[in-house]
Amino acid sequence: MTRPPTFELIVRGGTLVLPTGERRADLGAVDGQIVELAPDLPGSAAQTLDASGLHVFPGLLDAHVHLNEPGRTHWEGFETGTRALAAGGVSSFFDMPLNSSPPVLGRATFDEKRALGEQKSLLDFGLWGGLTPLNLDRLDELAEAGVIGFKAFMSNSGLDEFPAVDDAALYEGLKAAQRLGLVVATHAESDQLTRHFTEQARGRGAASVREYLNTRPVVAELEAVQRALLYAGELGAALHLVHLSSGQAVALAVEARAKGVNVSIETCPHYLHFTDEDVERIGAALKCAPPLRPQGVQDELWTALLAGQIDIIGSDHSPAPPDRKTSDNFFALWGGISGAQSTLNVLLEDGHFRRGLPLAAVAALTALHPAQRFGLPQKGALRVGADADFAVVDLGREFTLKREDLHDRWQQNPYVNARFRGEVRATYVRGQLVYADGQFHGAGRARLLRPGQSV
Repeated sequence: MTRPPTFELIVRGGTLVLPTGERRADLGAVDGQIVELAPDLPGSAAQTLDASGLHVFPGLLDAHVHLNEPGRTHWEGFETGTRALAAGGVSSFFDMPLNSSPPVLGRATFDEKRALGEQKSLLDFGLWGGLTPLNLDRLDELAEAGVIGFKAFMSNSGLDEFPAVDDAALYEGLKAAQRLGLVVATHAESDQLTRHFTEQARGRGAASVREYLNTRPVVAELEAVQRALLYAGELGAALHLVHLSSGQAVALAVEARAKGVNVSIETCPHYLHFTDEDVERIGAALKCAPPLRPQGVQDELWTALLAGQIDIIGSDHSPAPPDRKTSDNFFALWGGISGAQSTLNVLLEDGHFRRGLPLAAVAALTALHPAQRFGLPQKGALRVGADADFAVVDLGREFTLKREDLHDRWQQNPYVNARFRGEVRATYVRGQLVYADGQFHGAGRARLLRPGQSV
């Protein structure tokens, strides 16, 4: 007689969210990998999870996070940041090269951040390397170290140690990245325009929310997007446009992609959930760049997302201590939104329940597409051979997000008091439980993710 298979983990009775749609099936894992997906799996397991009545999503891959360690761990760090991510169903993430101090501009700073991540992170992680005028001669060593790609600011980052790229530095950086087979991510806002508008506003004593919003109009985003697309197309480089805030910017990228430019498009939950009026109502917790837009601009962004034109949703979790978010002058506040824990909540509530976004599309935007873009075939989908990364979600559970539910360092999440449907019950990384019902497990088991062949 054939002996029944033995698994390390079986997830029984759940509805799996697959790239092709939803399927009621069990999931069996061995050595941290999915080995079988089938209804009513025979055999036994060291661990069995009853997911009856629940949905099993592929673990989110958040490609845009600022955890700030080392140097600004009091802003956020691997320990607190990955708790918040895990509570939101995230199983892996890419950390930006700033606002850690020093930023990741060479091999030594990469190695320091990697060691801290492997020691403290609950989740698998990749590290972005910086692309600035200061380190064009160190891009090769960053690639050799294992960066997931390069990040450039086309406008002022707010940090002297991470200056914006001028045209020459962006061009040369894209050329080097093309040679190295890596993606360049750009914060696409015109430095010349935003600086001009800001200097004008500050010169007349501007301090209000509305005056700040007016210094970063959509045209500043469109100008930078066009320039980045032009250079990437000319060089055959892979470009990733982070946190686009307008449907017009998405349309420019879609048009360029149709002409052969290798570009991927990211937006963030806050651009889909909040508008400029919310910034005036809530204040510092919603200051970001590009800023939140009027309702009509947000509607265009949703139209693009529902049409399948946006590839990736990243949180752009970028926290700061309360003293950096407190001032009567809105211009003086540190920009950045703390939303690591809320990406899936927003896409389920605002996307799936309110606008009919399919669950498979939610999974693609948050897991499959980032894994594909950055060459991580072991991540991003519930399939045989992939890592057993998944989030167990109760779609029938409605809840109000309370500050005491948050797990990042400063709990300045602007979604506090919002009503959501779809609660994350548990998060697993390579078959190991890292989060369940407010409890965390597994620090020190994290692995560095190195890029493979991107698409």
